[in-house]
Amino acid sequence: MATTEECAAALDRLSARLTSTKGDVRAALGFDRSLSCRITDLDVTFVGRLTAGRIDVLDTVAGRPEGRAQIRLSMTGDDLVALVDGDLNFARAWATGRVGLEAGFRDLLRLRSLL
Repeated sequence: MATTEECAAALDRLSARLTSTKGDVRAALGFDRSLSCRITDLDVTFVGRLTAGRIDVLDTVAGRPEGRAQIRLSMTGDDLVALVDGDLNFARAWATGRVGLEAGFRDLLRLRSLL
C-alpha cells in the first residue's frame, strides 16, 4: 500500500510532467481550478489548484475536505502511483470505477485531451 509521502511524490511527478507538455495538451491545462485528490485507502485528501498547467498541493487533510473542489479525483494510493508511473491506463481505470473523476461539463471537456 502506497504511503501518504509516496502519493505526494506521485502528484509532484505528475505536476512536473504537466508543466513540460506542449501544444494542445498545454492549452487544455491553461486554466485555474480548485483540485482535490482523495486517497481512499489512506483516508486522506490532497487539496490544491490546477493552474497554468501545474498542480499546486496546498494542504493535506484527513478524510474529506470541508470545501468542494471544482475537479475531484478519488482512488487508492497504489492506483495513483500506478497512473503517474504509466502502469495504469486512466480511461480504463475510470471506466471500471478504480478512479473517480468529478468535474463540471466544461472542465471535463478540457481535461479529455489529457486522457
